[in-house]
Amino acid sequence: MDDNRISIAVIGAGPRALGALEALARRLKHSDHPVGIDIFDPDSDPGAGPNFMPDDSPLMLLNLPLRNLDLGQASAFPDLTDWLAPALASPERYPPRAEIGSYLAARFNALATTSLHLRVIRNRATALHRVGNRWHIEAGRIHGPYDEVLLTQGQPESLPDDQLRGWQDHAATSPAELLNAYPGTRLLDAAQNWAGRVVAIRGLGLSTLDVMRLMTIGLGGRFKDGRYHPSGREPSRIIPFSPDGQPPIPKPANAALDALFEPTEAETAAFRDALQTAIRGGSDDATNRLCAAFVTPATRILRQTGGDVDALHDWLETEKTDPGTQDSRDTASALRSGLAEANGTAPPSPGYVTGQLMRKWQNELRKGFNPARIAPETAKAIIGFDEGLKRYSYGPPVESAAELLTLIEAGLVQPRIAGEDDVTTTPDGWQLDRDDPDSATGIMVDAVLPSPDLAKVSDPLLAGLLKKGHIKPFADGLGARTDADGRVAPGLSLLGRMAIGSVIAVDSLHDCFGATADRWAKAVLART
Repeated sequence: MDDNRISIAVIGAGPRALGALEALARRLKHSDHPVGIDIFDPDSDPGAGPNFMPDDSPLMLLNLPLRNLDLGQASAFPDLTDWLAPALASPERYPPRAEIGSYLAARFNALATTSLHLRVIRNRATALHRVGNRWHIEAGRIHGPYDEVLLTQGQPESLPDDQLRGWQDHAATSPAELLNAYPGTRLLDAAQNWAGRVVAIRGLGLSTLDVMRLMTIGLGGRFKDGRYHPSGREPSRIIPFSPDGQPPIPKPANAALDALFEPTEAETAAFRDALQTAIRGGSDDATNRLCAAFVTPATRILRQTGGDVDALHDWLETEKTDPGTQDSRDTASALRSGLAEANGTAPPSPGYVTGQLMRKWQNELRKGFNPARIAPETAKAIIGFDEGLKRYSYGPPVESAAELLTLIEAGLVQPRIAGEDDVTTTPDGWQLDRDDPDSATGIMVDAVLPSPDLAKVSDPLLAGLLKKGHIKPFADGLGARTDADGRVAPGLSLLGRMAIGSVIAVDSLHDCFGATADRWAKAVLART
């Protein structure tokens, strides 16, 4: 790079890298100081990343409608609804992830024409070395030196948990097939050979809904008039399983129903104050403070919609210590109730109301939590509360939940409760219940996202930084300790999922274009 430029390296080229670089470009808009940026990513379309590949299956849907999708401001580039064809810009539409990826890739290409001097290096960065006050990167060869390095890799390679590691060993020495839910195109290719076979899916979350669509609509089946019409190319049975068998609950079906759950300005201010008190207090009191902030708005909404106000207190008390245990219904029953609540044909439950409020307060949660210095145990408590409510706050489209229920009622999908000790290996695969031969399968799809536990990362670059002490864990089971601007060491910053603990609610696309990216850009320019 030109020695007169500020030299920056970005490792990972997904939406979070795009958000950070756009924030940097905005701050450089009125500056004539040259900045040179090398972006290291061997695989993804720059701007889109592996989770939003433009060539992935259009059956993989985002879990947000266009009306709720805020991807920040890109200078001199249209927002998503203006960029889409008019027929695709309905505010109630849940767009395919690939469509979002095409948009983000186009936004990256537009960014490349700004004052930033961007160069994409299609090699994997495997190590970082600090030499004096600058960094060198191993990626095929040595690159650098760089004044600043930003890590935006999303979910890096991690060691499998004990169950998955055993399954990987078993699949390597038997006819059993073990695949990841993503990328969807690879899974769909494999599914072409699964007609008439039993397929098990580990997990019952949003990823499982993607897998269901691939193995039904993706194989030529169709949903019409409330029924599923098979193509004959599907598996004979699909068995998703989880320790509790509870599915994610769909979001309100449209803007009018969604408005019923809108908090008032006073209620939002009370949540903001409760969050600040929780952040400053101990872990035991943190969830008490947060739950107290839900009482007034949830009571108001339950009364307005005919819900059970009397059940709210007990529901919140259980949520503090045992999230999700309030519901022991089977998967189909939980889906029926959730669809009725989402469609407004039944009063919402305390859980549904609380979850929708938490969804609407996600930005307030980030604003209060991310810049603060929080004791690890307190941070864990707040993160745990937010994670528990994701079964509501990160729910799928009504259409996807309805399709899953239709498949269950047709007998094609047969959800099960199965914990780690329930699944055993067989010569040809697995059995989900040792006492039930009908639970045997030779095909397993893993739809569980690895935890952002820094100690389990196997990616050589991050593991090397951890070993050298350049990155330190925030707490056991969580990600890296970072400053509010993402800095982990002199000239080295990390944004996103692997900073969980220092930050919260990182799995949303919104977070990639939020205040954390701007804090990083501001700090980098101040330092350099």
